[in-house]
Amino acid sequence: MKKNDKPDTILKGKEKWEKAAGGKAGKKNLQKKRNLSNLEIQPLYTPLDHPTTDYMKELGFPGEFPYTRGVYPTMYRGRPWTMRQFAGLGTAEETHHRFKYLLDRGQMGLSVAFDLPTLMGCDSDHPMSKGEVGLCGVAIDTLKDMEILFDGIPMDKVTTSMTINAPAAVIFAMYLAVAKKRGISLRKIGGTIQNDILKEFIAQKEWIYPPEHHLKLITDTIVYCAKHVPKWHPISISGYHIREAGATAVQELAFTLYDGLTYVEEAIKAGLKIDDFAPRLSFFFNSHNDFFEEIAKFRAARRIWAREIKKRYQPRDPASCVLRFHTQTAGCSLTSEQPQNNIVRVAFQALAGVLGGTQSLHTDSMDESYTTPSEEAVAIALRTQQIIAHETGVTNTIDPLGGSYYVEDLTNRMEEEANIYFKKLDDLGGMVAALNEGFPQKEIQKAAFSYKKEIDEKKRIIVGVNEFTEKRTWPVTPLKLDPKGERLQLKRLRQIKKERSNWQVEKSLDALKKGAGKGGNLMPFLMDSVTAYATVGEISNALKEVYGVYEEPKIFLSKATRKAKKKTIYICKAGQDGHDRGLLVLVNYLTENGLTVVYSGLRKDPESIVKQALREKADIIGLSILSGAHKTWLPKIIKLLREEGRDDVKVIAGGVIPEKDIPKLEAAGVEKIFHPGTLLEEILKIILSLFKKDS
Repeated sequence: MKKNDKPDTILKGKEKWEKAAGGKAGKKNLQKKRNLSNLEIQPLYTPLDHPTTDYMKELGFPGEFPYTRGVYPTMYRGRPWTMRQFAGLGTAEETHHRFKYLLDRGQMGLSVAFDLPTLMGCDSDHPMSKGEVGLCGVAIDTLKDMEILFDGIPMDKVTTSMTINAPAAVIFAMYLAVAKKRGISLRKIGGTIQNDILKEFIAQKEWIYPPEHHLKLITDTIVYCAKHVPKWHPISISGYHIREAGATAVQELAFTLYDGLTYVEEAIKAGLKIDDFAPRLSFFFNSHNDFFEEIAKFRAARRIWAREIKKRYQPRDPASCVLRFHTQTAGCSLTSEQPQNNIVRVAFQALAGVLGGTQSLHTDSMDESYTTPSEEAVAIALRTQQIIAHETGVTNTIDPLGGSYYVEDLTNRMEEEANIYFKKLDDLGGMVAALNEGFPQKEIQKAAFSYKKEIDEKKRIIVGVNEFTEKRTWPVTPLKLDPKGERLQLKRLRQIKKERSNWQVEKSLDALKKGAGKGGNLMPFLMDSVTAYATVGEISNALKEVYGVYEEPKIFLSKATRKAKKKTIYICKAGQDGHDRGLLVLVNYLTENGLTVVYSGLRKDPESIVKQALREKADIIGLSILSGAHKTWLPKIIKLLREEGRDDVKVIAGGVIPEKDIPKLEAAGVEKIFHPGTLLEEILKIILSLFKKDS
């Protein structure tokens, strides 16, 4: 049956329903709604909304091209998805203890979170690392830390996922070196390293070198794995962080898959054939709140990838067309208000991932919006997956939503919208060229700005935040890390530098720089450097000498809609964190409302913040800060202002700052602390009142 064929029985039934549904409640009930990607959603779906009634011809079977219904013929009837929990905190010893805790409770694979200094290729003793060592993940400086982290863990039996990008090749070399020292064949170890730098330039902002040099390092790992570590996934092409930055589901889908095609093209240029490496590529998606939209996104992702790989590269191995992916529930959807509600959010998001056919799943903990997850919260998150797997019955049949009028229509439209973005990126000359022009960054800023305004205006309800709120505070018990953790990490780093052969370190780093200059595969050089106990920072700095350092272009949406006010607010992101979604939303909002805003960007230290703010004649300094460095950095900024005789410059801050720390920060001179989710209008009023107070 063609799309335009309208059998009388279906037509009459639909007309009868429309008449009945519109009778009592009126036409309002039949108006189309929109999902998170702003796609129109009909009030009812029938066969008339589907291009054909021959579902089996269009959809095929699980395990068959284009894999809309799943990548394996038996899916969860054959084996369940891999249950992972993201873990990383404090020192290698503390994270090792968490790994053992999770494995003892039935977790099937490890997933490592690294602290901000490690993510940025900095050592724990670097000035920018102060206050951030081990706070948002585990601190890894040398091979010794990696040896402690995986001590006694069977690396040839447990798969490991490592979420790191800019220095990913260095961390991967350390992991391989640990395996070799323990006599484990590299051909037996399995896992994934994220290693996706393009999404860093798009969204998470954790980069070191310019894009083309990062792409070279990534290609080196892909080539090395194809030859020496065949069970390893050398890259996990990530839409997760793109979504966390504010992208819609369609944007996440399109930008992620296009990034993937970019990596494929680089590997082909390096001399690999598509079948040499494509079966080991993996993907990493976010599962957000719109249940059916997320399911459709996962189905569309498999289909788009299969069709594009087949069309562009004509692989002989069917596995080259298969998109396998890990899913993590949406951290950006979690709220510090009524945090127990997050358990429910995570459960539905996880269920969407399962119904969408994920191969691996991480469920966020209810307390992640304000602290490193507690053991109790992590256990609940893991139990959520186990309940879905063993109690809900959704694994009893393969692709239970296949053939749903609504899901199939939504899947088709997700694919259509993603292809529109593909065309735009092609026209711009590819992803790197698009990044240099700021195209994906602007698209995500628009989506994030729109989403925040919808919440503030109650056009989008977030339970416990802008509706169904409660006055009482909810009990929050932040995880207590060893207060001596940073000192212990610094002590171990000093000891390693004292005991190692510094001559051997220098020799390996010189060889690494020469190798980078000649353009050969750097993995063997990196293996030599980490085995000599060169630090992550030393290796990164050596490559900086050859590759240089990336500088982000300033990209904004809003321009002042009326004459700007004379007073100036200087805004920046302090510390090493690159998550600037909320900050850019605020910058655009304040600019739109007529304020003079100077935004200086990411990774500012106290000295440069004060120096630049005074040069710009700022009346207010506004800082966004993620980690526990607020206790170190905010008082220091105020101290530096006082030393300059500028007590008149007000300091405000926003970020994940515990309530217990606020009185001390206010006593130090911080005027106002804003929690994530604060209404934009409220922030504007406070800033205007501070301007007025200063007049």
